[in-house]
Amino acid sequence: MTAAAATEQIGDTLRDDIVLPFRTERSGVIGRVVRLGPAIDTILSRHDAPESVSHTLGEAVALTVMLGTALKFSGKLTLQTKTDGLLDFIVVNFETPGRVRAYVRYDKARLDAISSESASVDQGTFLGSGYLAMTIDPGDDMDRYQGIVALDGESLGEAALTYFRQSEQLPTFLRLAVAQHYVAGENGDPGQWRWRAGGLMIQNLTGDGGKPRAPVDEEADEQRLPGEDDDDWERARILAATVEDHELLDPTLSPERLLFRLFHEEGVRALRPTPVEACCRCSRKRIEGFLRSFGVDDLSNMHEADGSVSVTCEFCTATYRFRSDELE
Repeated sequence: MTAAAATEQIGDTLRDDIVLPFRTERSGVIGRVVRLGPAIDTILSRHDAPESVSHTLGEAVALTVMLGTALKFSGKLTLQTKTDGLLDFIVVNFETPGRVRAYVRYDKARLDAISSESASVDQGTFLGSGYLAMTIDPGDDMDRYQGIVALDGESLGEAALTYFRQSEQLPTFLRLAVAQHYVAGENGDPGQWRWRAGGLMIQNLTGDGGKPRAPVDEEADEQRLPGEDDDDWERARILAATVEDHELLDPTLSPERLLFRLFHEEGVRALRPTPVEACCRCSRKRIEGFLRSFGVDDLSNMHEADGSVSVTCEFCTATYRFRSDELE
């Protein structure tokens, strides 16, 4: 259905926490729009990290759900970074059809020191040097697939484009946006700032009819991917590049209307959206089973003053407390 027709059909009921796939008839590109509201606010608020850290983690979540909802099977997608930067470790777990959780580790002392010297720190400095890994786990004893790209002072968006170039070898445009949005209170209640995230990605599948491509030599700047020189692709890419961050985040602008605004001359067609929710896999039963795997001596070293054992989930920050007799 066209983006306009999709808007009329589903209205604004799925305006937030969705990934909306689409394709254009004229230029033949495929793409996805991600719009996260309560889901990303839940994830980022749980960690209560500095704004700059939350911004980067929000981009990682938006990118992961954008890619995870494209899986054609029941499985998991994990995005992970490991670097020497201020944010030395990020992990985002996506589980089909649309459950996501995330964790970030950062050096608070180094971040405070740099922040006191500079009003802003670019994302490349945050991440530093290391790697970005994408791991797809199809389950059912099937082999995992992992793609790894180097991080060297790049943003997540730039690293993701390198990943698409090396692993998928598809011409790709990507834009990610994260910001806090003020929500006015009702009935005299004070308003609140809520996190929002959004993204837009398009790819050109028409370069070689889907046939396997020869490996791309990243050292040869003049070498271009099949389809990168297509007039149709260039036109679609230019249209996509006109999108503004506020359009990706605006809760009053549905993803369908955004697509129509950007690509109506291309004959854009929105497909079935996938809902997304913040959902952690931890539970009291899982944590208890984990603790029971330790020996008596190891458990004794975990006891608090009252003899209990507490475990806090790094993803959702939920704390589980067990009496010593519960683990006997």
